[in-house]
Amino acid sequence: MGSHFHGCKLWVVFLVLVMMKGATAAGGLAANWGTQSTHPLPANIVVKLLKENGFDKVKLFEADPPALKALGNSGIQVMVGIPNELLGPLSSSVQAAIDWVQQNVSTYISQMGVNIRHVAVGNEPFLKTYNDKFVHTTFPALKNIQAALIKAGLGRQVKVTIPLNADVYQSDNGLPSGGSFRPDIHDLMVSIIKFLSESNSPLTFNIYPFLSLYADSHFPKEYAYFDGNAAPLVDGSISYTNVFDANFDTLIAALDKTGFSSMPVIVGEVGWPTDGDMHANVDNARRFNQGLVDRILQGRGTPRRSTPPDVYIFSLIDEDAKSIDPGNFERHWGVFNFDGALKYQLNLGSGRGLVPAKGVRYLTRQWCVLSPQASLDDPTLASSVSYACSYSDCTSLGSGSSCGVLDARGNASYAFNVYFQTMNQRKGTCSFSNNLSMITTLDPSAGTCRFKVMIDTGKHQLPPARSSSTGRKLEFVLSVAAIAMLLVSGA
Repeated sequence: MGSHFHGCKLWVVFLVLVMMKGATAAGGLAANWGTQSTHPLPANIVVKLLKENGFDKVKLFEADPPALKALGNSGIQVMVGIPNELLGPLSSSVQAAIDWVQQNVSTYISQMGVNIRHVAVGNEPFLKTYNDKFVHTTFPALKNIQAALIKAGLGRQVKVTIPLNADVYQSDNGLPSGGSFRPDIHDLMVSIIKFLSESNSPLTFNIYPFLSLYADSHFPKEYAYFDGNAAPLVDGSISYTNVFDANFDTLIAALDKTGFSSMPVIVGEVGWPTDGDMHANVDNARRFNQGLVDRILQGRGTPRRSTPPDVYIFSLIDEDAKSIDPGNFERHWGVFNFDGALKYQLNLGSGRGLVPAKGVRYLTRQWCVLSPQASLDDPTLASSVSYACSYSDCTSLGSGSSCGVLDARGNASYAFNVYFQTMNQRKGTCSFSNNLSMITTLDPSAGTCRFKVMIDTGKHQLPPARSSSTGRKLEFVLSVAAIAMLLVSGA
């Protein structure tokens, strides 16, 4: 978050044609594909969803085998990530880096035709909230991965990078022109940038206007969008009317001051969530992402750098198993729902709009709800709701969220159903104490609140819980006990 301102000729010809086709379809759209879901959309369906909507670049947060296999021979350019937890082992052993590259890059390129272009070493490892946990391992890991790529003969084809949060740079005077790297990591950043520059590799930065609005109640809302309706921030001869431009140019100013004014930059994550906060809704997300897509289609840069960067929209689909440490919105960044269904429409140019995923298989069309005979005074209701929300995603029930207008009975029904669906509708998972629940074939969805029926994955084992794919940390945790009290009270 940081400051608010923040081979052979035929093969070459083939690659150029593939890139031109993608650019013609949608101006080089790129997206993040996260896989932290209890019921993941099948990888082959996701790849088809990407292609049908004109996305020709995708970023993975880890070397997920099903995703990489599905991307084989798709023509989609891939950035594959290395989780922060692997930085330590990779920093201390060149052989570990060689093994990782062989297993997660070389094999997929040579045997499956995956068009891997970048390896993202870590994810926002210098966040202040990490308390320097990865400061001493990130750069050595980067150098070892680069050495491993060279050893594998991939040094020119695959470039390394480090996705960083915007809090690695700042502006002492509050203007983009005052941009500089954070004093505590200034020398480290210069060393990393110099290394990347020497290997013709890019810098990657994540920019989140939504988090600026979320974290500061006094942040001017219009400044988060691209409409030009905000009061301008005047910086010399430049007037900034959106935080994206100001934030990006703060980085460019920092690069200028370190002697790397032409350093290529990728925007690794930028987007807007649709649920889990009063500012996270479909209308705001459509407004922000349409403005973002328009910029991409028009090839617009920023005032300090006219060349447009590659921009990876965050994200493609919702993930119901992500950490909610940053906030309840963290599971709702997708342009598409968890099942690839449309949340809202975007104009992709030339009369084209978004199209939903096809071929998705669902569990039986049934829902678990609070029984009409159940009493809200039942002493076991609060604990039953708390239990359901402990093992499933109840983030849509918070104040200002899509299901925040439900009454107490609706809250309990939502909690029971999301647990029932998360557990694959297994026998006994709609049996809460004192006959509180029942199964219905009538869809209880109401207004903006959607009662899910999960994807049929053909599996009955839930994936283990994992840490958030993004390192953003805001001090916001809604405890299960607090959720339960809100639900049964109807607050």
